[in-house]
Amino acid sequence: MNNTLKVVTARIRERSAATRGRYLDGLDKLAGRKRGIERMGCANVAHAVAAMPANDKLRIVAEKAPHLGVVTAYNDMLSAHQPYEVYPALIREAAHTLGATVQVAGGVPAMCDGVTQGLPGMELSLFSRDSIAMSTAIALSHDVFDAALLLGICDKIVPGLLIGALHFGHLPCVFVPAGPMSSGLSNNDKAKVREQFAQGKVGRDELLKAESAAYHGAGTCTFYGTANSNQMLLEAMGLHVPGAAFVHPHDELREALTREAVRSALSITAKQRYTPIGKLVDERCIVNAMAALLATGGSTNHLIHWVAVARSAGILIDWSDFSELSGVVPLLSRVYPNGAADVNQFQAAGGPGFVIRELLDAGLMHEDVLSVAGTSLRPYAAVPTLAAEGAKVVWHALPPDSGDESVVRRAAAPFSATGGLKLLQGNLGRSVIKVSAVPEDRHIVEAPARIFSDQDSMLAAFKAGELERDVVVVVRFQGPQANGMPELHKLTPPLAVLQGKGFKVALVTDGRMSGASGKIPAAIHVSPEALAGGPLGKLRDGDLVRLDAVSGELQALVPVAEWAAREQAAITREQRDDNGHGLGRELFAGMRRNVLSAEEGAITWL
Repeated sequence: MNNTLKVVTARIRERSAATRGRYLDGLDKLAGRKRGIERMGCANVAHAVAAMPANDKLRIVAEKAPHLGVVTAYNDMLSAHQPYEVYPALIREAAHTLGATVQVAGGVPAMCDGVTQGLPGMELSLFSRDSIAMSTAIALSHDVFDAALLLGICDKIVPGLLIGALHFGHLPCVFVPAGPMSSGLSNNDKAKVREQFAQGKVGRDELLKAESAAYHGAGTCTFYGTANSNQMLLEAMGLHVPGAAFVHPHDELREALTREAVRSALSITAKQRYTPIGKLVDERCIVNAMAALLATGGSTNHLIHWVAVARSAGILIDWSDFSELSGVVPLLSRVYPNGAADVNQFQAAGGPGFVIRELLDAGLMHEDVLSVAGTSLRPYAAVPTLAAEGAKVVWHALPPDSGDESVVRRAAAPFSATGGLKLLQGNLGRSVIKVSAVPEDRHIVEAPARIFSDQDSMLAAFKAGELERDVVVVVRFQGPQANGMPELHKLTPPLAVLQGKGFKVALVTDGRMSGASGKIPAAIHVSPEALAGGPLGKLRDGDLVRLDAVSGELQALVPVAEWAAREQAAITREQRDDNGHGLGRELFAGMRRNVLSAEEGAITWL
């Protein structure tokens, strides 16, 4: 096993000893109780089963059949979640054939970042993760289940479900994906139309036509953003049926994999091979997820989300852990935005199984871990298919070589010897940058700063031609405390236009970029944020800023004495009022007050 992987894992284990110990003690106390129906009073039981068919009541109460809870993020606003409409019936039927019963325990909110991008609703997006976690806890608080199936895919939904489930760590849990939509307009062609629109070369009709050709059916968006990174990480953590991530929603194999998820959940209950999610998700499992993220150039959002996920299991990680692993984990895949391929092409070339096999064989993942498929991660290095006789799933070894070396490669011949994410630090704070899609000649940018307090002001300056030069665009007061840390994805097309004209351009912000952020060097998640007194508030227009993704430097090149004497810029009353009012934002005031920093996972529940 790679020595750095061992060192980082050991450091996380030591750092987390006290919190992990308390977590496991609590888990063991809950696991040692009688089953829910046997433990509860008669009135409680009667309420729990009141609406169930008589045969199911008999199975639960008299026959003590295993009982599964379903937590679903179904809605048909999200193309990725629309297929879940029919899943409860399918899961219930599959459970019945195996002698078990099922109840939908509850639903969780699931917002589409694609709909809210650049709009006030995006200021609720990050906080929706913890709302989903709380909703998951409410669903599971009925406390009558032997295991749970969790139905969710997209950006904040999977981390929220996982955080909620880990607070019920005594329960075995299986995540059930639904797959990506079929390929439409290529991501590169879509990006070109966006840039043309930003320049005024095409109108709204042409832009809408392109966007509709890209996002056109049921399933996840096909770029490798946060949603599809979620699926990669769940494979690497052993929380899916192996290979379930990227099978199309309407493929026959998808239904068979969903049925297999029911079988898997039943196989890890207390009566079988008891595998509670709180013990499955240990420090090795978290390191495996980090390695998978780095090897695939995945979403920067996970440097926030997986800190929170780990904390939910009593495990403490930070950006230094990601950065150290990034130094040894090679980049094995190029999927848009760090390549031209989409996730369907990634799947066809070998997909998650190929990447996991290569990392295992290179000693860059822990193999001896618990999973919903057994006591090893090796089953996740295979590909599922339908058996010749029909509905049964069987797994086959992947070929030794990639199906397309422009999309995925072996660890011996990677796209890059290091991972796709980098820690930046200096007198502007700590930040992260996704370098896997950034051209090498743009890894270092040194230019005067232009300061903005919101993305609309930056877009207006671009349209007015005020940014036609080498520039470091700084957008501050976009952190969790300020306005919920929205994604600033709408800044990508104008910045790409400026970079395309030959200017040295970079973005520095205490906000987030979309998981689809690409070729523009962007120092994001700057912590501490400006509203919390972070040094980003000291910057002034014209200050020379150096972003160096090679040395890991984020520095305002201002004389030390002058920098120390500078006062913080203050957010305007108008902007602060606007951040907290309208479209439901008032309801999240408590979260804005209590949220931790981005590097601490932007957690609101501690």
